[in-house]
Amino acid sequence: MPSLGDIFKALPTAPLSEPDAEFLFDSMFGGQLDQAQIAGVLALMAARGPTPDEVVGAARAMRRHVTPIPARHPESIIDTCGTGGAPKTFNVSTAAAIVAAGAGARVAKHGNRSRTGRGSAEVLAALGVNVDASPEVQARCLDEAGVCFCFAIHHHPATRHATPVRKALKFPTIFNVLGPLTNPARASRQVIGVYDEGLVPLMAQALARLGCVRAMVAHSRDGLDEVSITAPTLVATVADGRLSMDELDPRPLVPHLDLAAIDRSQLVAADTEAA
Repeated sequence: MPSLGDIFKALPTAPLSEPDAEFLFDSMFGGQLDQAQIAGVLALMAARGPTPDEVVGAARAMRRHVTPIPARHPESIIDTCGTGGAPKTFNVSTAAAIVAAGAGARVAKHGNRSRTGRGSAEVLAALGVNVDASPEVQARCLDEAGVCFCFAIHHHPATRHATPVRKALKFPTIFNVLGPLTNPARASRQVIGVYDEGLVPLMAQALARLGCVRAMVAHSRDGLDEVSITAPTLVATVADGRLSMDELDPRPLVPHLDLAAIDRSQLVAADTEAA
């Protein structure tokens, strides 16, 4: 295993292997990196884009530091957590989690606050949900109601070492990708919206390597981190380790749909109440 010094020297010129990325992020979560080193790692990876090896290695490290939910049968649990960072519609992933649970699915919705005030935590708190519930209460909610909310700040305390840097950088980093890959209830079935088209195959590859049972990763042609009703959507599907790419077009679902005539402003949420 190389030293942190060796990894820092190699990082600007070459992507890290999965074991090296896991070691680097394990060290970060253990408080062994200072703020300048964390900023350098996140900025370099953001500039060139993280590789599947780096994402998988970092996710394995982050999973090891998670505060878990004692949920039963994780292989049947669904998460709708996305990466964030796309144009701000109403909170589709949270609405989808509630609808899926109402249809009989078991949903552990992983999420956080957002700079816009339209994150899952803000929306659910506005609806009267106790977003600060303990892992034991979350597991009970999952059993009795079919849905629970996993507030990321409570389940990933080790990421506090990177929080000041992430706030200062003000652009998406590898942590936006890691959130959906580190569900505290070990959800094995996921629908993930991503803010960039290039992340669709990246996230799908990572999910397959991390043992996901089934997942869909989506980014629409009109820039949404959702399956869009206003444009075709690029979708990667993961099923038992196999990956396929496809495009979903809303027009066959709605006869005579004119995408150009749709007013996308109707999907935008101005504040928490609208989201």
